[in-house]
Amino acid sequence: MKSDKPSGRKGCSCTITSAKSDRRSFLKGLSIAAAAGSAALATGCIPDVNAATSEEMKLRWQEFFKDNYRLMTQEEKDATIARLERLAKLQDDLDIQMSNDPPIDRVLYGYAFNITRCEGFMECVSACVKENNLDRKTNTQYIRIFEMEPGNLDPSTGDGQYFHKVPVENKFYMGTQCFHCENAPCTKACPIKATWTEPDGIVVVDYDWCIGCRYCQAACPYYGRRFNWGKPEIPKEEVTTKQHYLGNRIRPKGKMEKCTFCIQRTRTGQLPACVEACPTGSRVFGNLLDPDSEIRFVLKHKKVFRMKEELGTEPKFWFFID
Repeated sequence: MKSDKPSGRKGCSCTITSAKSDRRSFLKGLSIAAAAGSAALATGCIPDVNAATSEEMKLRWQEFFKDNYRLMTQEEKDATIARLERLAKLQDDLDIQMSNDPPIDRVLYGYAFNITRCEGFMECVSACVKENNLDRKTNTQYIRIFEMEPGNLDPSTGDGQYFHKVPVENKFYMGTQCFHCENAPCTKACPIKATWTEPDGIVVVDYDWCIGCRYCQAACPYYGRRFNWGKPEIPKEEVTTKQHYLGNRIRPKGKMEKCTFCIQRTRTGQLPACVEACPTGSRVFGNLLDPDSEIRFVLKHKKVFRMKEELGTEPKFWFFID
């Protein structure tokens, strides 16, 4: 039963109605509602009737009026996946396999980064870009690697745009991305609840519900979010076709996006692409609820720290030293 289910989106401004008081109050604010309408027009959320076949048009309208992913029944989720797979074929001639795999019971994901092992090679960045269908035109990257001076543990003081042979003597390297905070400020900042934390600890975005206001980006203290100025441009032969609705599917333009711990991989028992690609074993990922997992070993036996602990965000991303 979904007593608080939104009733849909109406009109060319993509105004969203809901029985929930917080969303209703948000949309009553004229200036913010106008901003939402402007964002909708700018991002092209209204289907273009002149650029679609009748089948494609029908599918796109059905997508346009669907609920927030959290409020869908399993049948509605399955229907959405089928529509998106068909639309990918009609629009881009892509044969994709999209999943909506739910969280695994008794799993809470955590991540650790070894700053004494990383040598700044950036294989992790390349793997992430490919796996998550990131825009090649704007060189969008979820992961950033910073070249750091000894004794300094604040990535903002490091060099995140180095272009030279690595590793450099007397330097060390720190990687950042979304830290999937337990008390995530980004989810609180979203005025229409398009982003939230899943039971397995992954902070996700419903790309179709997002209005691109970028409040979440402003709220994140770790520079973990990216704004998508256009539909990702990816050579057809490089598209990762195994996708997840909340993960690496090709995002519409004008949306917020971020690291999802490779939800399309991790919910099927695989490692994130960045962990698998790391040549020095600097990245550790696993189930925080499993006392025998590698991540739990690191937290118990290594010198660990988290960024900006004083903020109380409780990131599930630790740095450690051998």
